[in-house]
Amino acid sequence: MMRAIWNGAVIAETPRTKVIEGSHYFPPESLHREYFSDSPTRSLCPWKGVARYYTVSTGGQPNPDAAWYYPHPSPFARRIKNHVAFWNGVTVEGTREKKPAKKW
Repeated sequence: MMRAIWNGAVIAETPRTKVIEGSHYFPPESLHREYFSDSPTRSLCPWKGVARYYTVSTGGQPNPDAAWYYPHPSPFARRIKNHVAFWNGVTVEGTREKKPAKKW
C-alpha cells in the first residue's frame, strides 16, 4: 500500500500509483479530501500540460501548493489525468502492488 503523509496524517492511500519522473501520482479517489483545498496556483509542464495545485492542511498546519494534478493533460500524459502528486515535505512511502496479470 502506498501512502502520502503530511504532519503525521495519512492524506492519501492506494495499492498502486503511477510513477512519472520519480513522482508517485495517486488516483483521485485515494485522497482523504478533508485535508485538501484548492489553490489558485498554476504551472506549465512542456509535455504534461497545465498543473493545478492543492494546499494540504493537517493539525492546523497548512502546506501551500504541496499537491498538484493535471485536470486536462496533454495526450502524452493522459494516464495521469486528475491523479495527484506531492512535494514540499509530504512523504510518500510504502510498496506499490503489482498489476494483476492479464488472463487470456
